Amino acid sequence: MPAPLPALVPLPTQLTHRPGHFTLSASTAVRVSPGASAAADLLRTLLAPATGLPLPASPDGAFVLALDPDLGGLGAEGYGLTVAPDAVLLRAAHLTGLLRGIQTVRQLLPVEALADRARPGVAWRLPCIEITDVPRHSWRGFMLDVARHFQPVSVLRRTVDLLALHKLNVLHLHLTDDQGWRMPVAAYPLLTEVGGRRTDPVPHEGAYTRRELRDLVAYAAARGVTVVPEIEMPGHARAALAAYPELGNVPGRRLDVWPLWGVCDTVFGVHEPVLDFCRTVLDEVADVFPSRYIHIGGDECPTTEWAASPRARERAAAEGLAHTDALRDWFLNRIGSHLLGRGRTPVVWAETGEGLPTQFAVMTWRDPEHTRIALKRGHPVISCQHRASYLDYAQTDSPDEPHAEPGLVVGLRTVHEHEPPTDPDASGRLLGAQAQLWTEYAPTVDHIDRRIFPRLSALADRAWHGSPSWPDFRVRLGAHGARLAALGVRHGPLDPYVPDPHGSGREQS
Repeated sequence: MPAPLPALVPLPTQLTHRPGHFTLSASTAVRVSPGASAAADLLRTLLAPATGLPLPASPDGAFVLALDPDLGGLGAEGYGLTVAPDAVLLRAAHLTGLLRGIQTVRQLLPVEALADRARPGVAWRLPCIEITDVPRHSWRGFMLDVARHFQPVSVLRRTVDLLALHKLNVLHLHLTDDQGWRMPVAAYPLLTEVGGRRTDPVPHEGAYTRRELRDLVAYAAARGVTVVPEIEMPGHARAALAAYPELGNVPGRRLDVWPLWGVCDTVFGVHEPVLDFCRTVLDEVADVFPSRYIHIGGDECPTTEWAASPRARERAAAEGLAHTDALRDWFLNRIGSHLLGRGRTPVVWAETGEGLPTQFAVMTWRDPEHTRIALKRGHPVISCQHRASYLDYAQTDSPDEPHAEPGLVVGLRTVHEHEPPTDPDASGRLLGAQAQLWTEYAPTVDHIDRRIFPRLSALADRAWHGSPSWPDFRVRLGAHGARLAALGVRHGPLDPYVPDPHGSGREQS
């Protein structure tokens, strides 16, 4: 009987199992082609804690890391992996492809290889296998809201490690909102000193330093993950207004950092000093985060304050706008133009992208049809459909499910089978898909773990492979759960459920 195929998540696009195995040992050396040294460093960093293997560089090494620009069909992230009894060959056209292949090597090894301390007595065997692996989507992301509940950098680094294991390549950090401001800005120190604290029934505070964020960016880059920052505007701005009330619409009004969940009706004003403030903030963000994409929010912007503000009404009239509601798109256009001038691409939460330049990337989240419309308009689009990718919703309707965002159940199968809608004329403008965790009900790492896993594993499987089968994923997830456990992930149930009208969890078939 042939050996079972390795239970890899995400599923490689092509995989053939061969007889035999290759054993990593103290004598195993790594042959590193020019340009591949960063991949060799990552291989050692990831495997050393559990295996203790030095994996020294040698021109005769049996473990080969090869960069070959002629492998153009693999794209920026694809790789080829061949494991034979006497050698391992990992090839890619670009360094990022080698980083992806190293994560596959980790999953092919015994699960003990994922441990953070020595595991003596384990035979570090790789099954003989041939893999050619190319992702379907170029954007495979996860958004973590650190504005509502701050998480220390150690948690962000751990999140990067888990994304990299799943070949997810974007960590989208939601850094500011009504409930907190976490990004330091030298010209505006009160943003974190005042905006980074709120007086809940349980007081909450936290902010990052510039060095912490720069180091996080470097740590993520070494693992093939890009950190995309988000600064919310013109709505979801209460924390900034608590720090600097003059940025608001009501002169002399003092505000607190909002201690409630939901959508606050206080928004930025539209007078010129506010735009200067936003440009200064984003200049500092761009200096810290080299990502091509910078998110500027844009959603859930109540316009009642603008309608009541003489200054906002004057601005709308001066700009030739029909009403103050149009100030939202005007604001985003002004700020987005500044980012475009710096060579960055603005990203916004949007339904269809209407009212915004097509150079803006949009995250469509309300309705699947909005994704098609935005693609037809010419926008680059990341699908974030809330009914399939918002992980703050419950995974099951079981009474054992932890308290979650009310309204929906987003089951494991729903996440795994969601196919972002596209358009035949989109010409590659569908960048990919992303999962979101808004943290109103996820204050700790344990809450985060249970909310995002195993559903994030399901999204990774779909976004990388494109068409993995649900029954096969269920089988692979059983083995993958041991990997999550080895990494200390306190995940949700691996057995999927669907909503039951009678109120009990019911396993999907």
